[in-house]
Amino acid sequence: MPHAPELDEDDLDAIAPAQPVFHVEQALLGALLLDPHRLDDVSGIAADSFSTAAHATLYAAITSLPRPDPAEHAKNTTWLDRVLAIAREQARGLTASYLHTLIQVCPWPSHAPAYARMVEAEHARRRLQTAAERLVHTVHDVSLPHPVQTVLAEADALAAVVNNIANRFPPRAGVLPRTTTTPPLAAPDPAEAVEEEQILLATATAYPADINSVPWLLPDDLTLPLHAGLWQCLTALARRREPVDPVTVLWEAQQRGLLDDGSEPGEVLRMLAEPAGSVEHWGERALQRSVLATAEHTGRRIEAYASDPATTPLQLVVGARRALADIAAVRTRWQHATGTATPQRRRPAPTTRAGPPTTKVAHTARATRATR
Repeated sequence: MPHAPELDEDDLDAIAPAQPVFHVEQALLGALLLDPHRLDDVSGIAADSFSTAAHATLYAAITSLPRPDPAEHAKNTTWLDRVLAIAREQARGLTASYLHTLIQVCPWPSHAPAYARMVEAEHARRRLQTAAERLVHTVHDVSLPHPVQTVLAEADALAAVVNNIANRFPPRAGVLPRTTTTPPLAAPDPAEAVEEEQILLATATAYPADINSVPWLLPDDLTLPLHAGLWQCLTALARRREPVDPVTVLWEAQQRGLLDDGSEPGEVLRMLAEPAGSVEHWGERALQRSVLATAEHTGRRIEAYASDPATTPLQLVVGARRALADIAAVRTRWQHATGTATPQRRRPAPTTRAGPPTTKVAHTARATRATR
């Protein structure tokens, strides 16, 4: 919730923000100040549902006091004075004149439940936006020792927010999310991804029998189109039980039109001739990048939905759930790859996101290959 700076005595009367929710909040607070018993008709909101610190403080003060006697309340300002005194402990800029302004700008106090529903809807949008931003931030936190597990936990937290909104604003048939433009993703470290994917392809070419050990790896998990296409070539040759070596893979690539983009056959052959480590290890690294990229894309899609004030809570739920389905799919493959039954279970992992295996691991893998 944003916190406004301390204001001079008359500053609150002069505030004229453009956001409609500010005026909705004024109308709701005015209704409650005029007829405090209407709090009984208001539900689904709390102090942190309001967009400004002053309004949040006022609402907290109103709800903290017993309802005044209606007849007495109509005769004097005793209850209003108590509200102001409590609120000013947290927002010293509040004045009696601002409370009077709130009462004046409220068109219909009886519409308080409708105003509260609008405040709740805007708060839902802000909550979803905050959760999506947190997911994207977590994706880029390079200090995490277990990035995938932490990112999936944030995705679960985001899904919980969506479910909470859905419970308050049940979706109905025919509601579609508004069309939004998802901001471009930050490109992964190209050198790191390219190098690891090249080793993966070369190792799979050298040991095609191991391709079956990574059924959870899909071409789209690789960052470059050429790499994705070469992985399709390898899996196709292995599935057909045809000979696999750099030359047969190159020929398959030509048949699929992969060299039409100007890729040099000699470069492809050299790339496929430098295996190291294991297919499973490099496949898991590629899948890890894919999980993180999917989470970022999902977070940015939901951010785009939530940052559009014209998107209704129903549309937020529909759009967010469609975006989260992508994470659910890649999560299942990650669990299959790592043998984790739930996303919360942790397995030994390096302290950095990516990198070649240790020298000992690489030497052990090569020695194992040599004895075949």
